[in-house]
Amino acid sequence: MKVFLILGAINAFLAVALGAFGAHGLEGKLTEKMLDVYKTGVQYHMYHALGLVLIALLYERLGPGGTIHWAGWLMFIGIILFSGSLYALSMSNVSILGAITPFGGVAFLVAWLLVVFAAVKVL
Repeated sequence: MKVFLILGAINAFLAVALGAFGAHGLEGKLTEKMLDVYKTGVQYHMYHALGLVLIALLYERLGPGGTIHWAGWLMFIGIILFSGSLYALSMSNVSILGAITPFGGVAFLVAWLLVVFAAVKVL
């Protein structure tokens, strides 16, 4: 589906831009621990941006259906919740933001399981 390819490409762009910002703009401004938190957000952002591209490609092979469609949306929501909360936590040092991160992680896990179910169902 075109929307997941577009979301994947936009999020890959954002992951690269945010990674460069972190490496060049935040070094020396954040503690080493918070810089690591930020880097984790960037890593998972990129992994799942590529996951969205994969879902877009699988959509063509697997055909339209609820399982792969939900996998894409959950992956996108996971990026927002997981990476977004880590970006906000690292820059604000407001620890309660860390409570949001596991919801994003669960969205990632469910998305990947849905990819497996969609593939098993069709292939």
